[in-house]
Amino acid sequence: MSNKSPPPRPTPRLYLATPVVDDPASLLAELPALLAAADVAAVLVRLKETDQRTMISRIKALAPIVQNAGAALLVDGHPEIVARGGADGAHLPGIAALKEAMPSLKPDRIAGVGGLTTRHHSMDAGELGADYLLFGEPDANGQRPSAQAIAERLDWWAELFEPPCVGFAMSFEEAHDFAASGADFVLVGDLVWADPRGPKAALIEADAAIKKAFAAVAAGQG
Repeated sequence: MSNKSPPPRPTPRLYLATPVVDDPASLLAELPALLAAADVAAVLVRLKETDQRTMISRIKALAPIVQNAGAALLVDGHPEIVARGGADGAHLPGIAALKEAMPSLKPDRIAGVGGLTTRHHSMDAGELGADYLLFGEPDANGQRPSAQAIAERLDWWAELFEPPCVGFAMSFEEAHDFAASGADFVLVGDLVWADPRGPKAALIEADAAIKKAFAAVAAGQG
């Protein structure tokens, strides 16, 4: 019998959500420096609702910059245009959307899911084959669970289930705490873009916060 311990958990990584993209010019100018400054695993592109052709052209403009930096580009919703835009996958807002999108995304592309309000929904998403689960994003009314409740959900999922989990951080403290609680990825959006120091400084700080949390947890387990 093997006495090998399970492999060490990988260091959590950043998942960067863009502002809502209408004209992508400013984002195209900023992204290369941002992706070079921190350990960003993926970029979630939030598209302004318009005609499909325009949205596809915006994905096509952004995808090479993200992918050449070694990150994945995911589209917030709109799984039907993922392949045509050259994106790596889509983020779906709940179980019904995940179920509907799976045939068009699998097996070649990433299907992530959020909007999971119960543990039962989370387990359903895992069984459907979601590539990651996002916990803690605000709902349509801007409401979200407490940071403690989000951390507890991340800890529960990371302890018991295989698919990666993502914590939606609205502060650097949350980024730290969610990484400590077992998040494989920490999603940052407005936290970065609204920082008065600029997004690069904020992204570097978020990256440092999750690395610090992970190092502390790893040291405690050693």
